[in-house]
Amino acid sequence: MNKRKEWMKNLLGVILVAVFLFPVYWMIITAFKTQTEIFQSPPTFFPKEFQISSFITILQGGDITQYFMNSVIISSLATLLVLLLAVPSAYGLARFKIRGIKTMLLIYLVTQMLPATVVLTPLFIVFNNLNLLNSYWGGPVLATSTLGIPFSVLLLRTFFIGIPKELEEAAKIDGCSRLRAFLQVIIPISIPSIVVCGAISFFFAWGDLIYSITFNRNQDLWPLTAGIYNAIGRYGIEWNNLMSFATISVIPVIIIFILLQKHLVEGLVSGSVK
Repeated sequence: MNKRKEWMKNLLGVILVAVFLFPVYWMIITAFKTQTEIFQSPPTFFPKEFQISSFITILQGGDITQYFMNSVIISSLATLLVLLLAVPSAYGLARFKIRGIKTMLLIYLVTQMLPATVVLTPLFIVFNNLNLLNSYWGGPVLATSTLGIPFSVLLLRTFFIGIPKELEEAAKIDGCSRLRAFLQVIIPISIPSIVVCGAISFFFAWGDLIYSITFNRNQDLWPLTAGIYNAIGRYGIEWNNLMSFATISVIPVIIIFILLQKHLVEGLVSGSVK
């Protein structure tokens, strides 16, 4: 009976994974199809004529290289900013008695529920007054950081609470200050959770579209997502070219997830286990 239940759970898991990954699979195979095969009825689930001309067309255009570098710069800066602000903030909320901490955490939760369209106008006014529009920092980095910081603070705070205070007290006995104990004791223990926050923040910034095109009118600074949006009008109904563009854009995300899979899983569950 137990084996049957285990087999049913595994089967259900495989079905759910297949359902969620099917759009990615369809995007990739469409990139290798010809225009004729794409609109063929019934559709084919594997290219009859395996071709890479769409990738050649995209790469020869030259724009994708600039878009790719912009995405790397924006995502890296946003991730760095999130970690620099979220890690010490989460530690402070976990270790110190702060008046109004419940209200503060509630505000963090509310910001996670707000759609991007709600904050576009206020952010645009702020960035315009600070002369930060049409730059890397103006919209893409600072705006996407507003998504990663609340998530990271909430996750890391839970993890820091689960770390015994005795570790820091032992470090203080050995002559460490609170700052040194935080850097040399707490941070190494927290690496899995910090990796999760960094990866999620990177994914937020990498997949951003609305902030990039709203706060940045200079197309030379657009990321890959905005490049795909721009390519829709350029290539029209040439879906294999568009899917090639999209496939190239998700490759870094897939690589990062595969390389950090162990840390991501460990970090996501570590905050809930004391």
